[in-house]
Amino acid sequence: MSAHGKDPLSEQALGSEQVFEGVLLKVWRDRVRLPSGGESVREYIRHPGAVVVVARLDDGRLLFERQFRYPLGRAFLELPAGKIDPGENILDCARRELREETGYEAADWRHVGVMHPCIGYSDERIEIFIAQGLKHVGHAWDEGEFLELLSLPVEAVEASIHAGEITDAKTITAFFRALPFIRPQPAR
Repeated sequence: MSAHGKDPLSEQALGSEQVFEGVLLKVWRDRVRLPSGGESVREYIRHPGAVVVVARLDDGRLLFERQFRYPLGRAFLELPAGKIDPGENILDCARRELREETGYEAADWRHVGVMHPCIGYSDERIEIFIAQGLKHVGHAWDEGEFLELLSLPVEAVEASIHAGEITDAKTITAFFRALPFIRPQPAR
């Protein structure tokens, strides 16, 4: 940062146009002034934001979903997550997504941070929550949503990440952000 508070690496928008509007994503192309004074183009996706929930059962296992992801043509192991609706409070979104996708409600919630999964081409942010004190009340899947639910011990999740079996960025980031709060304590 400079003495005047302006980041010397910042770029100034000179013009902006929306080039695609989909159901979920909106693509923009901006002309920008570079720190050197030159001009360039930036294309990026605007995303409404999302939440991810590290849901811990009373026995310490974590709730996971196995879900087919079309862009990559295969199923992935992921933590429960979902898009924030316009004007929706992030905790309300986390409660809704946990209930809809897993059928659980939680008595205890902790917000542990935010991640930005695609900073080179998207403004998406994902708010990270830990949910504990779980009670099963029945899922409410969205139309066209198909997934399998699993519960995995913390050690198995960590091993699967290091083995390259869990590769979803939001899941990896949320797991490691939550780990200090969910790591099993050694017996005394």
